[in-house]
Formats: sequence, C-alpha cells, structure tokens
Amino acid sequence: MSTSYELEALTWGYGLIEGPRCDDLDNLYFSDVPNGGVFRRSADGVISTAVPKRRGVGGIALHAEGGIVVGGRTIAHVRPDGSTRVLFGGDSIPGFNDLFPTPAGGVLVGTLLSNPFSNSDEPRVEGDCWVVTAEMTASVLYPGISLTNGIGLSPDGSVIYHSDTGNTCVWAHDVQWGA
Repeated sequence: MSTSYELEALTWGYGLIEGPRCDDLDNLYFSDVPNGGVFRRSADGVISTAVPKRRGVGGIALHAEGGIVVGGRTIAHVRPDGSTRVLFGGDSIPGFNDLFPTPAGGVLVGTLLSNPFSNSDEPRVEGDCWVVTAEMTASVLYPGISLTNGIGLSPDGSVIYHSDTGNTCVWAHDVQWGA
C-alpha cells in the first residue's frame, strides 16, 4: 500500500528551527536557534514573536498556567505577559537542549556540555538527563548523553525515549513517577 502526502510550507527564512509545539488554539510555537527568538504562528497564519532574542532554544513546552517553558542557557517559564521566571540553570551548566513535560507537571531536559555545532575531532563531554519538578527542584535521572536531540515519553509515561545524536542512538529508560 502506498500513501501520498502533500507538504505545505508554513513559514520560512529562519536559521535552525527547533522545538515545535502546538497549543489548544492551534498556535504553533517554534524557535530559531542561531538567530534567537521563539515565534508563534497563529491558526490564521500570522507570525508573531513570543520570546524575543533568546538564542539556543532547543525545546519548548506549554505551561499549565499559560505561557511556555523554554531551554537555552537556563530553563525558564515565559509567562503570557512576557515576564520570565528561571526554573533551573546557571553557570555550572552551559546549556540545555530539548525538553519534554512530565506527568507531574515538571520537565525532562538534557544538558549540553559541549558545543553542539562543533566540528572538532575531540570527543564531546557527555551530559545528563535532568528532571525539573513543578516545585523547581532539579535532579539528574541518568548520565551519558553525548548530544540530546529529542526527549519523549511512552503513551503511558513509563518509558523515557532520549535521542542522542552524538552517539547516533535512541536510549530507552524505564521510569516511575513519584506520587
């Protein structure tokens, strides 16, 4: 059986687009990693800036109280009014790539400890997968990720799937979420 699909370009003219997420109103959020900014494409096709200038956003999640959670140098909640609340991060971790919401209202996020755009023959410094809770506590779930490039959960939330571009694989980890 063969299936044919037509693709439609929704927008263009950006650098490296990452983190696409749709909300309940069919707004599509996406980031432009090298040039900065998180953008929102409304259902009628209008593009607006949701978060100006923020570079390196590789992951976006919708926040239960409105706004979005974004990666980059920190993990931050950008509220609908544009104000920002840092949830996790600082000087000890240079950056975060990709994130995914947990069933308990937190996010899974991978650390970037090496430049993801480096062409160096030097081995990457391996990062970790962290869980940042809704209460803004953070802990390492597991180490050994060369280059996080996608995190997701199984439909029942019992398995984390973690794409590791540096090791050209997808890791699967069983997880049990606390009550």
